[in-house]
Amino acid sequence: MAEIDDIDHKVLRLLREDGRRTFSEMAGEVGLSVAAVKRRVDRLRELGVITGFTAQIDHAKLGWGIEAFVELRYAGTTPVGEIVRTATDIPEVQAVFTIAGDPDALMHVRVRDLGHLQQVIDTLRRAGTITGTKTLMVLGSWTRETLRR
Repeated sequence: MAEIDDIDHKVLRLLREDGRRTFSEMAGEVGLSVAAVKRRVDRLRELGVITGFTAQIDHAKLGWGIEAFVELRYAGTTPVGEIVRTATDIPEVQAVFTIAGDPDALMHVRVRDLGHLQQVIDTLRRAGTITGTKTLMVLGSWTRETLRR
């Protein structure tokens, strides 16, 4: 495992808060030169610690304001690859988590409205070797990054 020190963790926190933050802005926050911050970010990218930079999207403003998690149960002989493939053709699925225990997988979905959610669930129920589903609607959410803002 790579050596990651407290300054690296501060740089990572700053980038999580704002991926467009400049090296100059971060230098002042962590007490290093701009060049030293750039070297650290480059090293963290080379190590695979930083895997990319993304934008935070307000999905409700795009008309996709309903968020849910769908628990999925599969036949006992279903390989993990098939569980992941279940979602590849369903654009509403944002992420798939294979998990230990019951259920077998958890899918994060975003939809326009409740009718749209029902369509996505019906599509999932017809896919592969799914033996059951349970849907959990998101009422609100928080992350460590949003708490710091």
